[in-house]
Amino acid sequence: MNKLKYVLVGTGGRAEFFYGALAKDFKETAELVAFCDVNETRMNYANQLLIEKYKHSKVPTYRASEFENMIATEKPDVVIVTTVDRTHHTYIIKALELGCNVITEKPMTVDTEKCQAILDAVNRTGKEVRVTFNYRYAPHNTKIRELIRDGVIGEVFSVHFEWALDTQHGADYFRRWHRNKRNSGGLLVHKSTHHFDLVNFWLGTEPDTVYANGGLRFYGKENAESRGVTQFYQRAHGSEYAKDDTFALHLEKNEHLKAMYLDAEHEDGYYRDQSVFGDGIDIEDTLAVIVQYKNKAILTYSLNAYLPWEGFIISFNGSKGRIEVKVREQSYVNSGGEKSEEGAIEEKSIQVIPMFDPSYEVEVEEKEGGHGGGDPLLLQDLFGVPRADALHRAASHVDGARSILTGIAGNLSLRTGQAVKVDQLVKF
Repeated sequence: MNKLKYVLVGTGGRAEFFYGALAKDFKETAELVAFCDVNETRMNYANQLLIEKYKHSKVPTYRASEFENMIATEKPDVVIVTTVDRTHHTYIIKALELGCNVITEKPMTVDTEKCQAILDAVNRTGKEVRVTFNYRYAPHNTKIRELIRDGVIGEVFSVHFEWALDTQHGADYFRRWHRNKRNSGGLLVHKSTHHFDLVNFWLGTEPDTVYANGGLRFYGKENAESRGVTQFYQRAHGSEYAKDDTFALHLEKNEHLKAMYLDAEHEDGYYRDQSVFGDGIDIEDTLAVIVQYKNKAILTYSLNAYLPWEGFIISFNGSKGRIEVKVREQSYVNSGGEKSEEGAIEEKSIQVIPMFDPSYEVEVEEKEGGHGGGDPLLLQDLFGVPRADALHRAASHVDGARSILTGIAGNLSLRTGQAVKVDQLVKF
């Protein structure tokens, strides 16, 4: 089998998930040939990790302005896109037009115009875009899909889905570039794309109408006084006020974060350690969404980013019964390097409650790796020898679009106060 050649653009916090796997576990099927980024220091650090942590040789580095030159020189089969969300479309479309397939981190992009541009580019070039929804591969989420597919509770009429981010992980979105909706699309796009994709995947349907409400209720300078904050700072590094702030992130105390961000900020001015109660935050931390799907199922969804535990509670109500799910995850700071597995499962339960029979617990075997063993399955699907999958967990650009369009419609609803028809946003 011929190896496929990969280049990676965007060497920030999420990138190592992909290049580390290529360097360590998929040497027989894949070859990493280059990095591309706006920041040379960060690329050099990625190369350092390749050499020291993964025993892989150094790869060439290219500035973002040299992207086309990199493609011409390295001749990759696939481009992996892990840049800031708002720039995903730029590299996805360029890669497609230059004859490459694409693997992109979620969300595929952040707004309607960029989504349409990607859809048009796929149709124009005939190339492939894969979106990395690792939650589909988590064993408990796979089991939910199997239960619904097999008709255990009959036809699903409604879903209640509550996602909790705690004050470690949740706060982290308000320290970094995600705090601006222009960059991330807000949590309804950046984070909830996982959850909306799961509902599409579980129910085998598409969103039709979306209504959303919410706001910035906990974080942000306007809420600082009610949180007991009286001294303000814009970023933690070098600030006396940050020393006693429970929410402050001290980059210099974490070797990995220091090398990736603090040592690199002289090149691009990006501060990874901004105050969660500082100026300039324009995303929401408290969100509620109602979605009607094309199969007439209804979703009630909430996301809160400041809770005392991390995970989700979900209920499926069907014609033959109900499924109740609770999953508690290990919290973390993105790319902080202080834990073993992202999304490690601390507690889970799946209970089936038939209409007229006794309820019962469904056992799910967790495996090694992040998200209960889901991450290694995703990576195998991306970089390994292709395998048949009856659940069709591999996500295409269409799946990527369907998930973000729920969040994009939610953002539009937040602005207008009106329900939004998803089919009016883009043309497939």
